[in-house]
Amino acid sequence: ISGKRLPVVFNIGARALTSQALNVHAGHDDLMSVADVGWGMVFGRNAQEAADFCLITRRAAEASETPFFNVQDGFLTTHTVETARLPELEFMKEYIGAPSEKLTNLMDPDNPMMIGVVQNQDSYMKGKIAQRWYYDRVKPALAEAFEVFGKKTGRKYDFVVPYRCEDAEYILVGMGSYMETTEVTVDYLREQGVKAGCVTVYCFRPFPMYEIVTALKNCKAFSVFERLDDPLSTTGNHLTREIKAAFCDALAGQLGHERIERVPRIYSGSAGLGSRDVRPADIIATFDNMSNDGQDFFCVGIDHTLSLIRTNDPDLRPPGGFSMRGHSVGGFGSVTTNKVIATIAGQVFGKDVQAYPKYGSEKKGLPTTYYLTIGDKHIKSHSELEFVDLIILNDVNAILANPLNGVVDGGAIFMQAAQEEPEEVWNRIPPRHQKSIRDRKIRIFFCDTVKIAREVASVADLQMRMQGIVTLGAFLKLTPYAKDSGMSDEQVMVGVEGALRKYFGKRGERVVQDNLTCVKRGYNELQEVPTDMIQG
Repeated sequence: ISGKRLPVVFNIGARALTSQALNVHAGHDDLMSVADVGWGMVFGRNAQEAADFCLITRRAAEASETPFFNVQDGFLTTHTVETARLPELEFMKEYIGAPSEKLTNLMDPDNPMMIGVVQNQDSYMKGKIAQRWYYDRVKPALAEAFEVFGKKTGRKYDFVVPYRCEDAEYILVGMGSYMETTEVTVDYLREQGVKAGCVTVYCFRPFPMYEIVTALKNCKAFSVFERLDDPLSTTGNHLTREIKAAFCDALAGQLGHERIERVPRIYSGSAGLGSRDVRPADIIATFDNMSNDGQDFFCVGIDHTLSLIRTNDPDLRPPGGFSMRGHSVGGFGSVTTNKVIATIAGQVFGKDVQAYPKYGSEKKGLPTTYYLTIGDKHIKSHSELEFVDLIILNDVNAILANPLNGVVDGGAIFMQAAQEEPEEVWNRIPPRHQKSIRDRKIRIFFCDTVKIAREVASVADLQMRMQGIVTLGAFLKLTPYAKDSGMSDEQVMVGVEGALRKYFGKRGERVVQDNLTCVKRGYNELQEVPTDMIQG
């Protein structure tokens, strides 16, 4: 495709290669295996950037006649529901331009050409090197696309974007979703007196060697996070190797680099392979490793001799935000409910949202976990939630660990319960958990989602899935967003119906109305275990 100068854009959900065991989750090793096939390659950190880069790479591809990969982390970004401000159709047409003015007709009988031919020793190398004329145009084309997009939308991008690096002594470098988590962790470290910074690499091909050296040359040390592990490459994984090569050329003053006198100490690590959680604690441990001149190569997030030890995992949720963790069984419809809740919070209540299901390849019938964060501004943290205001237990048997883990003092739990009386529900909670609930002033809410789904579902095979949608009613009752919005119950339900129609409309009007009835019953039939009963 690149050799034929076809300016296509592939939108990629980057996934781990089956190099150890089958895994369908996030990894960058699949992209690195095709890093040198002549395609441009950019990495977005979230849904907004993935959408924006789809347009930006299209413009750059057509201007340079070079195909592009527009990459986002598999599942971590592709399956996360986030607030995004999508460009208008008119702007997209204006920004990309008319196809007749940008594309070459390869099948024009009035202008015939050869493509995809067979070439031997006499011709192949000449054609291959001649293609550098096109590749020399890629970086200027992408720079122009970034600049025009920034002027038109206010969302500014570049090949690399430093964050708080002006006086940084230690810097973390990487690509993809965990770099937003790194930004909020850098803010935290700055408050602790650490001169920390980070550099997001948006563009991997063409590799921005000058920009990388400029961003990093003045720090004491930097670490490179990569979502892969290539142990037979003894000089580091792919991004690390590229950065080391850029500094080697800068030290020698070659390839147009301004000569530098020193190279910061370089560390590198594997993080987030197969969607392994990357937490603020892992990022803090990485900065500690640099400041203590620790391991040259490391990994984070697992128990291994190469792994950095987590010592501090702060709560870095956005101020004033709301977070929720749910435990259910695959097939109960809870993950879809989480997406519907995010849609309502974003489109009806005007909040920024991030809803992420912890998918497994063996999901249906087995325990599943889902997360939701709601805030007044963009939510940067992309790690699993350890601090939550609400825990939803769609099935109390669907969690193997302590169900109270992570709920903040004064938080709440909503649980499925077949019992009708609060006293019956309270007495079924084990004494050790009763004590924890009492000490931490946690409120307990419940209703019989199974009974509601059984009575409402007009199609038998939807009974199980409708158990999850009942929790939407509980969410509306337990959170302040409907009240704060100034909307009446009727207005809220109109918005709920719109969200339900988006997800279930293709199943027919009866299914939409059944789901809406489940929501209303969940809202009206929710009960609370009285505080005086809990305190005993």
